[in-house]
Amino acid sequence: MSKRIFQLLLVACLAAATVWAGDDPFVGKWKLNPSKSKVIDYMKVESAGANKYAFDLGGGDVETIVADGTDQPGVNGTTLSVTVEGPVNWKVVRKKGGHTFITGIWTLSQDGKTLSDHFTANPPDGSTFRMDYVYKRTTPGSAFVGTWVSTSEPQSAFELQIRPYAGGGLSFINSGDREALNLKFDGKDYLDLRSNVAPGSARSGRRVNERTLELTVKINGKVTDTRQIELSPDLKTLTMTVHPVGQSEPNILVFDRE
Repeated sequence: MSKRIFQLLLVACLAAATVWAGDDPFVGKWKLNPSKSKVIDYMKVESAGANKYAFDLGGGDVETIVADGTDQPGVNGTTLSVTVEGPVNWKVVRKKGGHTFITGIWTLSQDGKTLSDHFTANPPDGSTFRMDYVYKRTTPGSAFVGTWVSTSEPQSAFELQIRPYAGGGLSFINSGDREALNLKFDGKDYLDLRSNVAPGSARSGRRVNERTLELTVKINGKVTDTRQIELSPDLKTLTMTVHPVGQSEPNILVFDRE
């Protein structure tokens, strides 16, 4: 519940391309097809003392939080709170600037092998994104402590608009983000200065062929993931395959042209 996937879908999953004279096949409006998409999520919870836990909710950044329901400093200028609502129920909330934008309701199965996360994200534009994650335990642990992995399909579709951008690039705007992502595609790293991404984030892109693109994402010079974006032969489907560093299986996002 970082949520890596929320950031992937609403912040950082956007494609890269080059504007070819007049008619770029990537330009247009696209809508996520949840039934054809697959997202994989890893998280790790460790005990750090009495009622204190260390959370790795994606990307290797560890947040140590006392589970007392109070807002405590988290990653990238956010706060994180954990409320123990019962032996098998936690409420996990992330805020930024006082705005609640991620809420996760965690429920543990009776045998302790499955963790369900009813996840809700509320971007600043007032929209709502929901997913129900089901995690399987991959390491021994007690209660919520352990390493967990989930394979799910998104339950909310969102729209992605791609427009030409000055200097041979493209501009990407999605329905859950007020800030456009403007990209150039000369293979060079460019800082991503949007307010909703991690400090030190940078991107580079290149065109592999007419219908295939590659994008590399870095934070402070370290590669965090690589992405391949491919159009179908009829140009009606856009498939984005995301390879996070350290994750064995990719996330696959499929968009239909509107």
